[in-house]
Amino acid sequence: MNRLAVLLLALACLVSRAEADEPRDFTQQQLTFFETKIRPVLVEHCYECHAAGAKIVQGALRVDHRAGLLRGGDSGPAIVPKQAEQSLLLKALRYDEFEMPPKGKLPDSVIRDFEAWIAMGAPDPREAVADPLIRSIDFEEGRKHWAFQPVTDPQLPAVKNESWPLDPLDHFILARLEASGLKPAAEANRHTWLRRVSLDLTGLPPTPGEINAFINDKSPQAFEAVVDRLLNSRAFGERLARHWLDLTGYADMIGTSNNVFAEHAWRYRDYLIESYHKDKPFDRFVREQIAGDLLPAESPEERAENITATGFLMVGDVEIVEPDKAKMEADHIDTQVSKIGMAFLGMTLGCVRCHDHKFDPIALTDYYGIAGMLRSSPATHKIPFGVWSTLNSTELPETPEQLAARQKLEAEHEQKLASMKGERDRLEAEKKAVSEQLAQLEQAAKTAANAAASEATSVSSATTPSTEEVAQAPANKEALTKRRDELAEQIKKLGPAIQHAEFFRSKIPKAFAMRDGEQPSDMPIYIRGNPYSPGAVVPRGTIQVASWEKLPEIPAGQSGRRQLADWLADRRNPLTARVMVNRIWQKLFGEGIVRSVDYFGTRGETPSHPQLLDHLATRFMQNGQNGWSQKQLIRSLVLSRTYRLSSTNDATAMQVDPDNRLLWRMNRERLDAEAIRDSLLAVSGELLTSHGGPALVLEEVENCGALVQQGVNPPNYNHRKSRPDQEFQRSIYLPVMRTNTTNLDRIRTHFDFVNPAQIAGQRSQTVVPTQALFVMNNELFRKRAKALAEHLITEFPQSDVRLEQLWLRVFSRPITDTERSAVTTFLRELNHAPTEANEKVGELVAWQELCHSLLASNEFIFRL
Repeated sequence: MNRLAVLLLALACLVSRAEADEPRDFTQQQLTFFETKIRPVLVEHCYECHAAGAKIVQGALRVDHRAGLLRGGDSGPAIVPKQAEQSLLLKALRYDEFEMPPKGKLPDSVIRDFEAWIAMGAPDPREAVADPLIRSIDFEEGRKHWAFQPVTDPQLPAVKNESWPLDPLDHFILARLEASGLKPAAEANRHTWLRRVSLDLTGLPPTPGEINAFINDKSPQAFEAVVDRLLNSRAFGERLARHWLDLTGYADMIGTSNNVFAEHAWRYRDYLIESYHKDKPFDRFVREQIAGDLLPAESPEERAENITATGFLMVGDVEIVEPDKAKMEADHIDTQVSKIGMAFLGMTLGCVRCHDHKFDPIALTDYYGIAGMLRSSPATHKIPFGVWSTLNSTELPETPEQLAARQKLEAEHEQKLASMKGERDRLEAEKKAVSEQLAQLEQAAKTAANAAASEATSVSSATTPSTEEVAQAPANKEALTKRRDELAEQIKKLGPAIQHAEFFRSKIPKAFAMRDGEQPSDMPIYIRGNPYSPGAVVPRGTIQVASWEKLPEIPAGQSGRRQLADWLADRRNPLTARVMVNRIWQKLFGEGIVRSVDYFGTRGETPSHPQLLDHLATRFMQNGQNGWSQKQLIRSLVLSRTYRLSSTNDATAMQVDPDNRLLWRMNRERLDAEAIRDSLLAVSGELLTSHGGPALVLEEVENCGALVQQGVNPPNYNHRKSRPDQEFQRSIYLPVMRTNTTNLDRIRTHFDFVNPAQIAGQRSQTVVPTQALFVMNNELFRKRAKALAEHLITEFPQSDVRLEQLWLRVFSRPITDTERSAVTTFLRELNHAPTEANEKVGELVAWQELCHSLLASNEFIFRL
């Protein structure tokens, strides 16, 4: 029996004991009063929502037996015998604090009957019956589901064609194909494989030089050399980090209200890139993201990295404008629990906030066991802006060199700020002087006018303007007025700049990060997820069905996140390695071994190759010096025979296995938004190397608003101005907005970018007309086509060589004779300018159109 069932049984015993203590010797007259005056009203007006048989027992209140009324629901006991004024049921009937029944208030005579009934002790002969909503979870039975069974290391299956496998994993694929009477497709040619592996591992196509080097390398290690080069590149870290960000709800904005900027979010993004680039062991990767702040560190750099890693639990969509802070906390914890469940365990946990999982052996107590750890690590705090809150941030430790560099930067900033303030003071002083001169001119003009109007008035020569001064006055006034307005405009511009400089004067490195609260403790169950209806307190713990022993005791004063992280990263956990292996497989082969990559529960897909999944999970945990090397796993996958297969169809195989679940060919995949944009920049020669840093252009004054320390609304950000180099950076370094896009990343809205308010391990691959319109008309494609054409014309004067280079750049393969003939005709017909001067212009236009056509083609936008 699980802990929830024990708690409910204990509660039932308490209620039964309370009922036993209640006087039950009601008279026949009292019982007759109940049967004639009370029961009919309850049956007619209340049973539909508050009795056995209701689809959902509203508010957890049962009124079809006396125990239910005494126990009450989410809001407390419904009746207190002999205390009518303390009984919530009576308040509801009176429409005092509640309004029941909702269809209309009952007559006063009925309400007086209930008053009398409660006053006499609430006589009620109805006995409690078993609550159909309460179910116990049989964890031993639940562990029979394949995903909760321990990971095994199966033997390699025998295959007939023993020369086919290149990697042990190939045995599992070939054995299933042979058992189904199918043969794998032929291998893809070298050009196709090279483009495939380059795009999968880096999100970028190979360069002509890399293509020629591979094609000309006839050594047995040619494939390994390519894979090792790709795995060691920083581009690998950038590619894999973007996949993981889809599982976090990452954005550079906090929530969706008022465009509040997440100033430090980029540090978590850069942490991911470096972790993948350096092949951080996955078990360490897990521990750092859940409890990095609680891990020991040998240097300031490692300590800063560990702290930043916990951004995993911070960077999701948080509705920080929520005035109900208890609800905001509960909702954020729910997001964190759901994220842990999906990203690491492949399980849906959000629904367990209110009740036991409807389909999987996951109990309400499991949810609140994990939630208690997160509630013991508060992630938000109130700020002095109305009802607003914000994410907690932590100052990062610095090395002596980093501290010196930061102090120098701050000193330079202070000098700049002082210079701006000095300039403002100078301008204001000049404006004051000009204004005084204008005032003197106006006074002189008035004096002259008065003198002319009254000859009788005697004016001394010291105060009477000369004729020359009077004639010059309009010109002087116009010049002074113009100068005053110029000064006012300069002062007006300086104001926001100074405010901006003061707001961002501190350069202390910070990260959105978790930290334990002052009083970590167990958490009560929130009845139906309502933080204002606390139930029994649940000890902090993990998911019981996936546990192999009791969780180690959490030391006093600690949240338990360290213990949770150890449980997730333990080799005995049946889910963690399987889920991650399946995610990697899906990114390389298009579909997971378990197609429902984010859900391994009983209603999810079963593995197409269960033994292969466990084989890879075992290898994953053993790969590398201490195991858990993602690079080593990926290396094995892309060097397998299965990964080398072509994507061509076979009529027989299509009849037997139309969904290609047996992997008789490679799946064709459309590139995601980032890979399309980055590939465009790469083939046009415009892609710039970046080493990270802030995505938001907060240094530009016009992008920032409401930069004050307190007020009605917090500071905000609108991406009005980009940095000059952002147009040519990889997409992962561009700002991720929650409510809109920038001009540079609009491709995301057309090619199935994961909504940053959600998390998903596998993106959709839609094919819709707006995508075709985008590639034909958006300046992203047109600019890259022009840059590519200009580069080719400049570097390769001969048309034939130029075409060869174009095909290598865009399609990563040589041009065919048929294509060459068609393209030559196309260029000749399009380029019909008669003069030598116009001929060059016409040539650029023609080649630009050709480049654009290729960049907009399926062969470029798809990975074969």
